[in-house]
Amino acid sequence: MSKLFLVPTPIGNLEDITLRAIRVLKEVDFILAEDTRTSGKLLKHFEIATQMHSHHMHNEHKSVEGVVKRIKNGETCALISDAGTPAISDPGFLLTRACVQHTIEVDCLPGATAFVPALVNSGLPNDKFVFEGFLPVKKGRQTRLLLLAQETRTMIFYESPHKLVKTLGHFAEYFGEERQVSVSRELTKMFEETKRGNIKEVLSYYKNKPPKGEIVVIVEGKK
Repeated sequence: MSKLFLVPTPIGNLEDITLRAIRVLKEVDFILAEDTRTSGKLLKHFEIATQMHSHHMHNEHKSVEGVVKRIKNGETCALISDAGTPAISDPGFLLTRACVQHTIEVDCLPGATAFVPALVNSGLPNDKFVFEGFLPVKKGRQTRLLLLAQETRTMIFYESPHKLVKTLGHFAEYFGEERQVSVSRELTKMFEETKRGNIKEVLSYYKNKPPKGEIVVIVEGKK
């Protein structure tokens, strides 16, 4: 049956891939990958020989139509990102929407997503939370921070290592230095680290110890 599978891949530790994910990647007609070089290493490790094509933020607008046509003609497709679940701050939404619009079945497998372990091990309330992903780089950043300063739910952000100190500084400015925060980096990898405390403390820590790797920031909501 023609179908689109959204397949999560490990965010670091290769053991975090599911048996179902490996089976689907072996059985589909073709795989769409954010970076074929990165995904090629994963596929080689699990002896997956399925044909792979590039599908990333710079070409997804052009490639969606062709992919939909192939699926409607009877092929099955798996979409993967470099790490984690497709469409969570990675390409995937446009293709999923197009498939839904063309009544193509979409099946998203459960699996690795960076913000879930970061949220759960933060020690901050996780009964209600809001996922913000990456903040606007310039335009709209101040407006967004002013709005989020009033947010009462726990907030989740993604950030790059070279921008973390700047972003924590903005959090101190807009949320207050005493707001609790948890910064997780390199989740599931050898040098995994989670630093907890108020924004002032965590900001001081990373000013003296520049961070490396993928980063998830969990911020306490307004009390």
